[in-house]
Amino acid sequence: MNIRQARENDISAVIELIREFAEYEKLTDYFDVTEERLSGALFGPGSFVQCLVAEIEETICGYSIFYPNFSSFRGQMGMYLEDIYISPTHRGKGLGETMLREIAKTAAEQGFERIDFQVLEWNTPAVNFYLKLGAVRDDGERHFKFTDDAFTSLAK
Repeated sequence: MNIRQARENDISAVIELIREFAEYEKLTDYFDVTEERLSGALFGPGSFVQCLVAEIEETICGYSIFYPNFSSFRGQMGMYLEDIYISPTHRGKGLGETMLREIAKTAAEQGFERIDFQVLEWNTPAVNFYLKLGAVRDDGERHFKFTDDAFTSLAK
C-alpha cells in the first residue's frame, strides 16, 4: 500500500476513478471532467489543487482531491476535501483513513487547522467513516452553487 502525490501520468487512472465515483453517487449526468482540465487544475500555471493517489501493487485504486479554503467566522485556513474515493475491491484495507491522515498532515504542515467536506445524505458508509474518525456533522448548512447558465448570467 502506498499513498503519494499524483503525477501527470496518473491523470487517466484518476479520471477513471472519478467516473466510478460519479456512478456510485448517481451523478454521471455531471461527469464532464477531461484529462486536459484535470491536468491543468493539478499541474498548470497557478494551480492550487492537490491530488493524492492510493496504490496497491503499482495499481492506482483510490484518489483524493483537495485545496485550500478559509472560514471567515472562525478565522481558520483549511483544506476543502472535494473527493476521496477508494475502489470497492480495495475498501476495508485502511486506504481511506491513511489518505485522510496524509491530507491532515499536509494541511497541518502548511499551517492549516481544518478539513471541510460534504457527504451525500444517503451515503451512510461515508458518514459513518468520517464520524468514526471524529468529524463533526453540521446539518444546518445547505450547499448552493452557481454553475452553467446561472454562472454565465451572473458573470455578465
